[in-house]
Amino acid sequence: MILSVHLLLFFCCGLSLAQLQNDSQTESYISQTEFAAMKERLEVVENLLKDSKTRIQVMFTAATGGNGPIGPYNTATTLIYRTVITNIGSGYSPYTGIFTAPVPGFYYFTFFYHAGGEHVVALGLFKNDQLIVMITDHASNYDTADNGGNAAFVQLQKGDQVHVRMGANSHVWGSIHQTTFSGFLVTPM
Repeated sequence: MILSVHLLLFFCCGLSLAQLQNDSQTESYISQTEFAAMKERLEVVENLLKDSKTRIQVMFTAATGGNGPIGPYNTATTLIYRTVITNIGSGYSPYTGIFTAPVPGFYYFTFFYHAGGEHVVALGLFKNDQLIVMITDHASNYDTADNGGNAAFVQLQKGDQVHVRMGANSHVWGSIHQTTFSGFLVTPM
């Protein structure tokens, strides 16, 4: 009888021990599975971070500078924005007023002006020598100030040039805050 009780007790303890080992193996397996999933997610985040650090960044903003009229001139003239505010990627030249694409891609450009109302305003955004978009305003004796702007998405190849050209007999007001030209790379190709 005592032997039967001992055998029964031994059998129950063995089952409990087997269940305990099985539970800890399951917990260990779940922990390893969760660890592998976390490791995989961490690798994805690290790759995204690495991509964002190595992604080519191109953006600029420049203003004409000065504090007075630019123009009117007898011929069309490339506006030179001498006051560089931002020039990441060094694509914009404050000496020529021309942005040169360092990489192929889709870019977004904006240009704004402030001018007196006594002269015509005609500004065009050009890709190489092709007009993309423009701004115009007529002369007026009663309108003392004009403001305008335009923008465009433009597909560029490496080396393509973008600039703002002021039409003949047109003018803008030179300023570090109002007459500006900006652009940035939206997505490389």
